[in-house]
Amino acid sequence: MALVRRLVHCTRPQLARSFITLPDLSSLSPFSGQDGNNQGSQVYHERKVFPYSQRQLYELVADASSYPRFLPFCTNARVLSKKPHPSDAGHLNMDVELTVGFLNFTESYISKVTLRPYESAVAASSTPVFKTLDTIWRFQPAPPQSPPPGSRISSSTTSTAAGPTLVTLDLKFAFASPVHAAVSASVFGQVSKMMVQAFEQRCQEIYGLDET
Repeated sequence: MALVRRLVHCTRPQLARSFITLPDLSSLSPFSGQDGNNQGSQVYHERKVFPYSQRQLYELVADASSYPRFLPFCTNARVLSKKPHPSDAGHLNMDVELTVGFLNFTESYISKVTLRPYESAVAASSTPVFKTLDTIWRFQPAPPQSPPPGSRISSSTTSTAAGPTLVTLDLKFAFASPVHAAVSASVFGQVSKMMVQAFEQRCQEIYGLDET
């Protein structure tokens, strides 16, 4: 029961408006092996259409120092460095020190983040608690057949200056300890959904509700 109470406490209030949720296509996750075996890793894949531009959504994810304000279990975040990728023009490399608090443990670690402006953010981490902790956010023009309620699709949709935008989140993690894995499995199965819900809430706080 204590585990359930903690999950309820960490979950954001219901949003004033729900954006379009697309079918779960976990088999399309870049983490999924051809044989479907992730060697003990748990893989989650979320997709939603947001009524905001790629630029707006990317900038929220790229602002790592703001994570404690909205991401579940993140209690502190500090950008240590941010510089151009040495071999890929247009990309950025960022080192972020994150502190995560969950149940009775707190851990700080360095996350290596690769940013592709307005298109994606890829974070890879390895910690004493997590053998693997990888996150991929992607932003692309939403398919015309899936507009948010009340939105009108035009030719400008393909621009990073206009929405709606299809957001995908791929989350892969594996606990180093079987004990942590057993205790946390029921909660971490909801983490990807909680992250997207928290991201929606943050969009509303920063950009407001799109009523077009």
